[in-house]
Amino acid sequence: MTKAQRVNLDLAKRTLAAEGNTIAALAGRIGDEFAEAARVIYDCRGQIVLTGIGKAGIIAQKLSATMASTGTHSIFLHPVEALHGDLGRVRRGDVVVALSHSGASEEIVRLLDHVKGRGAKLIALTGDAASPLGRYADITVCYGPVDEACPLGLAPTVSTSCMLAVGDALALTVMQMREFTPEDYAAFHPGGSLGRTLLLKVADAMTFRQGERLGVVADALTLGEALAEAEKVDRRSGAMLLIDDRGRLSGILTDADLRRVLLKHRGQDVLAKPVRDFMTHNPKRIAGDALASKALAIMNQYRIDELPVVDGDDRPVGIIDVQDLLGIKTLNHVPD
Repeated sequence: MTKAQRVNLDLAKRTLAAEGNTIAALAGRIGDEFAEAARVIYDCRGQIVLTGIGKAGIIAQKLSATMASTGTHSIFLHPVEALHGDLGRVRRGDVVVALSHSGASEEIVRLLDHVKGRGAKLIALTGDAASPLGRYADITVCYGPVDEACPLGLAPTVSTSCMLAVGDALALTVMQMREFTPEDYAAFHPGGSLGRTLLLKVADAMTFRQGERLGVVADALTLGEALAEAEKVDRRSGAMLLIDDRGRLSGILTDADLRRVLLKHRGQDVLAKPVRDFMTHNPKRIAGDALASKALAIMNQYRIDELPVVDGDDRPVGIIDVQDLLGIKTLNHVPD
């Protein structure tokens, strides 16, 4: 094995550092042009057309896919194919986002007049604001000159990472402007494991249902009576739900709650006391048609393992346990 054939971890580390440090520096440089580009994309009533050639074209395809999956109607247009008929995909009212590090790629430059002639706005994502693309665009988002990590200084590395990072920032900024929700995201991802976990409803995930494996008892009973009623259900959950005289959820009593009660009142006849003295009043709850990921987010936020499931009249229909949600991706927030 020659010296050149040995794995050069130092080069790998320098490559990661070069790309990471350059991207980190961009956070302090984006400003008015970026904000204007985000506003134009958000306001667009047509489609967002991403275009680029070579490695920039691959980044453009990825950004188009990201936009499409986060609420922005987007397509990728190959610049060479555009000059041979596919330009017909661009319509008045569209926004074309052209990616080119040099801003002088022949295929992109040849496309510019035709894009404007179609009545579309042009946003440039480039490393050179003074390039033909940078000067001609309606809005130019420039990340500036970079030193490629390639030992030869030739292969696009840092430049393409900058394009990808700025493009992702644009896509996610517009996504937030649209108030795009996890439910919206789930609707665009129906296939595969991601889609299944995002679309899974509480009613489909919960193991314990009223009348099957869940004790639902009146809160007017004594603790002893309530336990006896709950035990009539085979293989019950680790909690019982309490209801008022109109059948609405009024409380929850978990096995852990019961152990604490018995330890605290050791030697006392607690079984003769009203169960409502020991239950958690007005517990957190969720509707059966809510996303299971929302249930997990509530459990995580309030540090609970069981969450009552209710119908539209606040009557319990089941309980979802944290064990029902293994493998579910939690939301980053708890919707109101």
